Amino acid sequence: MPHDAFLPGLCASLSKRSLLGAGLLALLCAVAPAQAQAPRNYATLAMVAEPQTLDPMASTADLVGTIMQHVYETLYTFDGKWNVVPMLAESMPKISADGKTYAITLRKGVMLHNGRELNADDVVASLQRWIEQSPRGKAVGKEIDSLKAKGPLNVELVLKEPYAPLLAQLALPSGMAAIMAKESIAQPLTNFVGTGPYKFKERKPDQYVLLTRFDKYSARKEPASGYGGKREAAIEELRFVPVPNASTRVEGALAGQYDYADLLPVEALPRLEKSGGKTVPIMTPAFGFPYLVFNTKEGVAASQPIRQAIQTALGEGEMLAAGFGDNRFFVAEGNHFPKGSPFYSTAGTELYNQRNAPKAKEMAAKAGYKGEPIRVLTSRQYDFHYNMALLMAEQLKRAGFKVQLDVVDWATLVQRRNDPKLWDIYVTHSGQFPEPMLSPPQLGDDAPGWWNTPAKKAALQAFNLESDPAKRGALWGKVQQAVYDEVPYVNVGKFNGLSAKSPALDNYQPATWPFFWNARIK
Repeated sequence: MPHDAFLPGLCASLSKRSLLGAGLLALLCAVAPAQAQAPRNYATLAMVAEPQTLDPMASTADLVGTIMQHVYETLYTFDGKWNVVPMLAESMPKISADGKTYAITLRKGVMLHNGRELNADDVVASLQRWIEQSPRGKAVGKEIDSLKAKGPLNVELVLKEPYAPLLAQLALPSGMAAIMAKESIAQPLTNFVGTGPYKFKERKPDQYVLLTRFDKYSARKEPASGYGGKREAAIEELRFVPVPNASTRVEGALAGQYDYADLLPVEALPRLEKSGGKTVPIMTPAFGFPYLVFNTKEGVAASQPIRQAIQTALGEGEMLAAGFGDNRFFVAEGNHFPKGSPFYSTAGTELYNQRNAPKAKEMAAKAGYKGEPIRVLTSRQYDFHYNMALLMAEQLKRAGFKVQLDVVDWATLVQRRNDPKLWDIYVTHSGQFPEPMLSPPQLGDDAPGWWNTPAKKAALQAFNLESDPAKRGALWGKVQQAVYDEVPYVNVGKFNGLSAKSPALDNYQPATWPFFWNARIK
């Protein structure tokens, strides 16, 4: 820290003391630079869009999770190596020998933003709301036999059958099992009362969401690691600003307008690298995977043979090149999990990256395709979504499909994808997580796309009942095969994320859902 950074505080403290300090006070305060009188302690964070809600359970959109993980916390979270670790829970749960009963003890003295202590009733009410509201929660809810408070700080969760992904599901920031004050629970949620290092202060639609430091925050004692361990709100105010145009985010980062600019187009990297220190590019490796979701419920894509014909027409490698350009940013491979992961599998991968227009045309004709438009829903907020959609439209046209590209803003896309009458394919992406059941939401229940077949149920039931990691790895191959056979979605490949931060933002740790506790403004 520069030595003059502590002068204002010292001036203030000396002024409260005896006259003995007066001479020193005058001398020091005379040399204190004007800017040190009021050091900036807020961060302006440029995000890809206006969040369509601030209810962390109502949406699986990463943007909502990114913002609201500062306000709400979960029972468990992920450390820097993607291990599940306790957050609001005191420790890992005690699990019964049959794998069905989880006894969870909460940390004592955790304060809610409304000034009272968190208790087991808040946790039970929050998880019940999550089970009713969140697509992820609904899927988990089907596995739960009972959920109850067993005293002020103890919760008991009983499963119908062992369910290996439970703790990872409770840890995820997206579609979050957020723990909130029982009395704030409503539908819709209007009062955001959590336990996080930041409190909700104000939202001005299309301008900002403002969070302020929670002075009574109860941090964990363990060292910070990933999302786990000690969290400290060193920055007083976080201002999340929607900047839907990717070029505007780049220019704002280069001009020093933002402390952080999220998800920038990869072609901006050379300019960011040559900014002369005005901004610092950040690459987040193995950030995630783009994928295409098919409407299996209504419309032209409800036919499995037509979905298979579309899959045959696609060249995912070409789409990734269109989306990311620079091959430092993507990997074209059909295995959903990378080599080295327990879930690495080549099942079904012969159907990846076929780019076979004549065969696709023949398959579509056999499936009874009559030239109906395939409505592709995409957004320009994420540049790579749009660029991949443009190329995909060309690939489909080559195979004789008629394509209608519906380009909308991200909030509209998130809204429209819930209505099966409005689209056939939409373009999105997800983080690359260590537990397959965490993403995409289409592996759960009721997510847009509405994939719900006997093959899916059988593959996932076997996978989720098995708690031995080695055996689960082999069972994941059967799930991946079902995805390739039934085409509820297409995993396009893997990509690294590009964002940028100002030199003033110190101790920021790159993450799938960017977080700003433990970061500082220098």
